[in-house]
Parts: sequence; structure tokens; C-alpha cells
Amino acid sequence: MSPIYRTIQKHFIALEQEEGVGARVRRSIGSMKQKNFSPFLLLDHFTVSHPDGFPDHPHHGQETITYMHQGMVAHEDFTGSKGVLRPGDLQFMTAGKGIMHSEIPVLMENGDAAIGLQLWVDLPKDMKDCAPRYRDLRRDEIPIAKPNEHLTVKVISGKSYGVESLKELAYTPVEFYHFKSDKKGTEFEQQVPTNFNVFLYVMNGSVIIDGKVYPQYSTIFYNTDGDSVKGMTGNNNTEFALIGGLNLDQSVIQHGPFVETSKERLIKVFENFQYGINGFEKAVGWKSTIRNGILEKDVSTFEKSSKT
Repeated sequence: MSPIYRTIQKHFIALEQEEGVGARVRRSIGSMKQKNFSPFLLLDHFTVSHPDGFPDHPHHGQETITYMHQGMVAHEDFTGSKGVLRPGDLQFMTAGKGIMHSEIPVLMENGDAAIGLQLWVDLPKDMKDCAPRYRDLRRDEIPIAKPNEHLTVKVISGKSYGVESLKELAYTPVEFYHFKSDKKGTEFEQQVPTNFNVFLYVMNGSVIIDGKVYPQYSTIFYNTDGDSVKGMTGNNNTEFALIGGLNLDQSVIQHGPFVETSKERLIKVFENFQYGINGFEKAVGWKSTIRNGILEKDVSTFEKSSKT
């Protein structure tokens, strides 16, 4: 059967704003222009330098996916789990019933800032109280499709041009592809599940879809009227993320990092956090060891000290 190409629902350029402590982010999903796009709650293209970052903070009812492009980010949570993400690495974190963690850029000897994408993904209602878990996906674990000499696709989650990713990365079904091309006019195509919401984020260069040019930092949201998307690159050096996820078809009641399906359930989560119960017991009095920063020379020692 011939592919049916999805049409575009809306698009806009993500504007830069402050977030966390000293971080700069370009937020598309989670902004006034696109509150959410089930199952996606937030997409930030972040730039942050040591010692600023995202110090000790909680999450509930969601998963986060962090993808590093440049620099390093150290993370630590109240279970004793620790780690460092390097360029090309990803972390899939399931907050579930509750997690308290810290994400702080490493002070790099070459002065590089930490740059990457962070995506927040809603959890199905019946999984919001699951146990927290982590899955670090290292750069060398990600298969790469090379459909031609001018196009490569990092298959982070899903299947592209016959190349399949590792499995069991997140509870909510998500597909995640990083396309990269060195030549203007290079065509791309990707099949997507018909019950997934799909968007494209232009990290560098531009893309052309149906004759229209979408520049750097554009986020393109697709309708669910097809099983594939296609386009071509608009610059010689173009990179974009193509991401899709299962439409959960459930209410989203969110306050900051707490996500539920009703106001009553959200109030209960706040009480759990306030009183240190029902998943937040270890949050009481917890302080991360990285809240004041970490140096590149100390990364190996920090990683070896993890309980996981």
C-alpha cells in the first residue's frame, strides 16, 4: 500500500526563556502556544552552564527523556542513583508515584555549556503510581540508519529505514528519531503509527514540507490523518528530531512537575510531597551532593559512587 502523508496542524518557532536556575530554554510544548500534545507535556531545547542548572526538585505521574548534544549533565536522586550523560547519551526517567532529583551541568575543562533536549511524557492513569526507574541509553547503543550518503538517522526509539532501536525504554510508547543531513534538498520519510501524535523540531538548519520552509527552532505538529511524514532539508547542515507518542486520551491536570488526571488526585500528590508519604518518604530532608556543581575531573569518582 502507498503511504498516506500527514498534514500539518500548526507550527511556530520556540522562543528562548529562563528556566530552573540560570538555564535558557526554547520551549515549544508546555508553552502558551501549545500547552500539551498527548502524551507530551513539555519539550525544552536547553542551554545551561555550570554551576547553574536544575537543582533538587520532585516529579510525579510522568516520564522524562533527556538527550545530550553538547557538554555533560550529572544527575542524582533520593534513592542514591547517580550518573552522567555525555554528548549523544539519553536518560529515560520514570517518576511514577514520586521522585526527587537534581540535574546539574558538569563544569567542562573546554568551557562547553550543556546543550540538549528534554521531553516530558505523560504516564497512563493506571501507571501514575508505579515505582520510579531509570534507563540510560548510551551513544554507542543507538543504531544508525544511513539511507543515502547525505542522510543519517539515529534510531533512538522505533524503526527507521529498516533499522530498529533497543526496546523497553519507557512505559508510554514513544518513537524518537534524530535526522541529520549535510546537503540541502535531501529528502526524508518516516512511517509513524496511526494512533500516535507526531511532531518535528528543527534543531539546526531548516526543513521544507509541501514547499514551505520551516527555519531553525520551528516545531511542526502533525494531524493524525496519515501513516507517514515526509519532506526535505532546506540547508546544507540540517538536524531535526522527529518524535511521536501514543495519544493517551486522558485529562491532564498539571502543576509544575506534578501531573495527574483530576484535581482531587493532584491535591493528594501535593499532600504526599508535603508530608513525605506515599512515595516521597526519602524526599524529607534530602539534599543532592551535586547541588553546588561537579567538575569534569570528578566525573569518574562520582559515577563509581552510585548505588545502581
